[in-house]
Amino acid sequence: MRDLNIPEQRHPEKAHRPDNAQPRKPSWIRVKAPMSDGYKKTHQIMREHKLTTVCEEAGCPNAGECWSQGHATMMIMGEICTRGCTFCNVATGRPDALDAFEPGRVADAVKKLGLNHVVITSVDRDDLEDGGAEHFAQTIRAVRHRAPDTTIEILTPDFLKCSDDVLEVVVAAKPDVFNHNLETVPGLYPEVRPGARYFHSLRLLQRVKELDPTMFTKSGIMVGLGEDKQSVHQVMDDMRAADIDFLTIGQYLQPTLKHHVVDRFVTPDEFKAYEKAAYGKGFLMVSATPLTRSSYHAGDDFARLRDARLAKLAKG
Repeated sequence: MRDLNIPEQRHPEKAHRPDNAQPRKPSWIRVKAPMSDGYKKTHQIMREHKLTTVCEEAGCPNAGECWSQGHATMMIMGEICTRGCTFCNVATGRPDALDAFEPGRVADAVKKLGLNHVVITSVDRDDLEDGGAEHFAQTIRAVRHRAPDTTIEILTPDFLKCSDDVLEVVVAAKPDVFNHNLETVPGLYPEVRPGARYFHSLRLLQRVKELDPTMFTKSGIMVGLGEDKQSVHQVMDDMRAADIDFLTIGQYLQPTLKHHVVDRFVTPDEFKAYEKAAYGKGFLMVSATPLTRSSYHAGDDFARLRDARLAKLAKG
């Protein structure tokens, strides 16, 4: 049996890769270790309900802050992914069967935490005919039933190996925000995200809008992987052509020596420039900072996103 705490067993597909030295983090990227009572309470509730969080699995630098405030991103459909992206710290391999009771446990945890906004994500499940679309829909419906006042954001896989109609199953469940990350610029896909296709991911988000024009869409990329500024701006243009509402841009951090190397640490001033440019291109909401992650301050950002759309509609 694999021990997912051992890097070589957690990422067997990366074992043959040479070690990539991890550069020293600049002052603006360092965060405090989690210590608060709020963090401990959130951790306890997750363990009681046997839930996995992307905060832990992906080694998110904001886990201490978010968990201290009772925020967490639920990761459904297990902790083993069928993909082997070179940036990601989630374990790769053959996943277990889906847990039919998981949607209810997620809903109970959301209720117990008293969340105003919840983010639900998952591993890629290429082993399932529908990629896990129905499981997403069941989880959304369970949360709606147990916590009707909680707004729901989903961060889905790309459903690359599924029929087109599986997306309709998820959209019909009516999440408030549909998020799918492009992760990086198209020129780096073969190296960084080899199991995915840039234009498929872009088209997925465009189809969400076609299926439900009222649904907010969201996507994000990491920087510091080797991209240049021109390619980042091109991704922004591609997203706006797909009518994506919300953009996140954050610094890539290397989980282990076997993961993709950090090309450089992008400065806070560069992030501010990306933010300004993105708003100029028409995004309703932009989060671009070194520590930005898809789910970081997602509830607050959703409220501002909703207000921004209302203001835009009021202007005609």
